Amino acid sequence: MFIDIHVHVRRIPGPPRGKKPSYSTPEQLLERYDKIGVERAVLLPGVNPECSYVPQSNEEVIEIAQMYPDRFIPFCNVDPRAMTNSADAPLGEILRFYRDKGCKGIGEVCANLPFLHPMVQNLFRHVQDVGFPLTFHIAPQIGGAYGLYDDPGLPQLERSLKMFPKLKFLGHSQPFWAEIGKLETPADRYGYPKYPIKEEGVVPKLMRRYPNLYGDLSAGSGYNALARDLDYAVKFLNEFQDRLLFGTDIASPDTPTPLVDLLLDLYKKRRISKEVFQKIARENAIKLLGLE
Repeated sequence: MFIDIHVHVRRIPGPPRGKKPSYSTPEQLLERYDKIGVERAVLLPGVNPECSYVPQSNEEVIEIAQMYPDRFIPFCNVDPRAMTNSADAPLGEILRFYRDKGCKGIGEVCANLPFLHPMVQNLFRHVQDVGFPLTFHIAPQIGGAYGLYDDPGLPQLERSLKMFPKLKFLGHSQPFWAEIGKLETPADRYGYPKYPIKEEGVVPKLMRRYPNLYGDLSAGSGYNALARDLDYAVKFLNEFQDRLLFGTDIASPDTPTPLVDLLLDLYKKRRISKEVFQKIARENAIKLLGLE
């Protein structure tokens, strides 16, 4: 029923975050998937030190995908500072190596650098050349956070969309999805705004202007973007039905997955059509990643 565009998994979960395991094992994740109807999933390696207690290798994700080839699809990940810590690092060499190993994209890019930092732009250039889609996380600040930094209104993302028109960007995280509606204050980027969408924000405007911007609906941020105003959510899902992708961002074994129920409920109540539901649930992922 669903293809999950965004999930994290480890063979050995690693240090806990508080009282919770920091990651699911493949077996724990598949048990969850069988309950909620996820047929396949994209595995995202956590290579950036900002977002992982212990950075993960691309090789581990590839090996897990090889253990369950009918269920898991590997992405690779490359830190913009890799190889030479410079803006002319030949990152394409690494990307092509992992493409040849079966990886279908890159992400989740979480380095805490500005979108327009020369090393980030260098990464984008090489990813575009290799032909991967790229999943990013946005941070609301530099320091004390993980993710590429952008300002309110996402001007650095827009500049990147314009400079790399053949690179398919998958938008994700609170600072991205908070801007589905106009922000009441910039601090709303740090969390999950609950107020209804009285005026459109920059995300739908960017999606209209740039066909290379896609929406990764995973995690609390993607769910909240829809749940905060269901009337607007229906309009948004219909308008961008070809560039929105279901995801969970399951990390620990008990990570909630409210997007499953939200999409099913909208479909069962005929607020979105079967065609729209299937595109978002699985067909857009198949097309984007060339799975069939």
